[in-house]
Order: sequence, then structure tokens, then C-alpha cells
Amino acid sequence: MVTLDGSLKEAVLTDWRKADLSARERAMLEYAEKLTLAPRAMRRADLDALRREGLDDRAILQVNLITSYFNYINRVADGLGVGKSDDE
Repeated sequence: MVTLDGSLKEAVLTDWRKADLSARERAMLEYAEKLTLAPRAMRRADLDALRREGLDDRAILQVNLITSYFNYINRVADGLGVGKSDDE
């Protein structure tokens, strides 16, 4: 999703399910959310949903790697207290 639309950005940050997204974008976000919250629950059906929206294996790998990297680096930062004050 490449956009300069600030309202779309806000909608995605607030609740991506209510944002004006394409079926393809929605499928990618559903995949990313499940991979983030329930990685052990991932199944072939999750990949098939992306394929139905036109993603090939390379695109699926990219979604997976980007999601996984953000999850990893956020956990590293949180574990080290990066950006946290003593009050938090």
C-alpha cells in the first residue's frame, strides 16, 4: 500500500478492519496479524488466502519477513526499555 492519504493512515492505525482497503491489502494484514498474535496457529489456508489475492511465493515471503522483522525488533527494543521512561 503506497499512499500519501493521511486519513487512510489514521484509519489503518486505529482499526485496519474499518479502513478502505483492497481485498489484497486486507488479506496481507490478516496474515500479518495472525503471524504476530498466534504464530503457531498458522496453516496452509493462511497462505492460500494470500494466493487467492494474487500474491506469489516471493510476495508471501516478503510479507512474512517484514512482519517477522518488525515483531523481532520491537521485542528487542521493548526488552531493552528503548524509548521507555521510568514512569512507564
